[in-house]
Amino acid sequence: MNLILFDQPDLRTALKPFTYTRPTAGIRIGILTIVEKWEKSLDTESSYLTATYLQEKFPLWVAEQNNLVINGALCPNPALLEAIQALEAGESLVADGKLLAGLYSEAQLGEFDGEHPVDAAAVVQWEQEYNLIEEVWHIYTRNGAEIQQDFELVTAGRESVGINDPFTATYNKEQIFVEEGADIKAAILNAENGPIYIGKDAVVQEGAIIRGPFALCEHAQVMLGGKMRGNTTAGPWSKLGGEVDTAVVFGYSNKGHEGYLGHSVLGEWCNLGADTNSSNLKNNYAPCKLWSFKKEGFVNTGEQFVGLIMGDHAKAGINTMFNTATVVGVGSNVFGAGYPRNYIPSFSWGGHGGYSTFPLPRVVEVAKRVMARRGLEFSEVDFKILAHVFQETKVHRVWENK
Repeated sequence: MNLILFDQPDLRTALKPFTYTRPTAGIRIGILTIVEKWEKSLDTESSYLTATYLQEKFPLWVAEQNNLVINGALCPNPALLEAIQALEAGESLVADGKLLAGLYSEAQLGEFDGEHPVDAAAVVQWEQEYNLIEEVWHIYTRNGAEIQQDFELVTAGRESVGINDPFTATYNKEQIFVEEGADIKAAILNAENGPIYIGKDAVVQEGAIIRGPFALCEHAQVMLGGKMRGNTTAGPWSKLGGEVDTAVVFGYSNKGHEGYLGHSVLGEWCNLGADTNSSNLKNNYAPCKLWSFKKEGFVNTGEQFVGLIMGDHAKAGINTMFNTATVVGVGSNVFGAGYPRNYIPSFSWGGHGGYSTFPLPRVVEVAKRVMARRGLEFSEVDFKILAHVFQETKVHRVWENK
């Protein structure tokens, strides 16, 4: 069966800045990305129905007679998985008016708009639990539950290599899983409130304190004395230090020094300078408003705790102070004294004192240098994606439009 993860257009917009540079299914929540969850659950590979400018990097394979299309913002669970596998040709699975999945022929796939069932008469209603990521804050508010779900998926039928360091203390060690090559020294790991997953070749340095649910993916590091609260994910090759609480870091991003990061989501190739802090609670304890790319304005999240939302390739200088509920776009560089604005458009350069445009060639120059440190190449396809995002987001850089 041909598995295709599709971008629902309105959800893709709502999940920017992360979906500027990846399909919806490329979002990491829990231990895995959404696409990795489905591939592992269904034991198959997948392709994407996404924005045209992303399709070269995230291609759609040739359609087959039976194509299982799944909403790229949907996370699997056992009951949902069973219902999707039970779909018959032409049927769609729908919950609360939202398309979750469908089994379509090649001809039907040609009629598919990424939002509605291709045959309104062949709809199966889903009335049980499901997790559809519809807003950026869902990524961190639901991360703990997804860590638990992924932990069971990833570790099923396997044994942890364990921790042999005599100076590391563990609590509820049955819920701590360590992959081969991980290095843990003189740390405290407490899994009483949820599982702790330590990925392949990951490093937990001396003095680190980790509380579950927590995921440290392959080659990621918790730095010296780091305080990792629960519901937190450090994606592959990331570094986390200081105090981190209820945060998701997609991968290849660094918060290696002291400072607080809470109720936040960072994309890939981000860097927070030493002593950078993000507020996650307003002084009056009121619900937070956050910039919405869907509304093109601020919306009430209904959440009391909202921190930093930062797109790929964004950076912050030392001692940067992010106000509660701040969105930073792709490729921005934020620095200077005082609080920056709550919405910093993509490819911005500056801070509280004002902004100018961070030119695309300079952003690319930094990206090439940063990726080379991880042995990866910034490709021509990567350039095309950033060039498209640069043009698309020009409307938000108001200083260019005066």
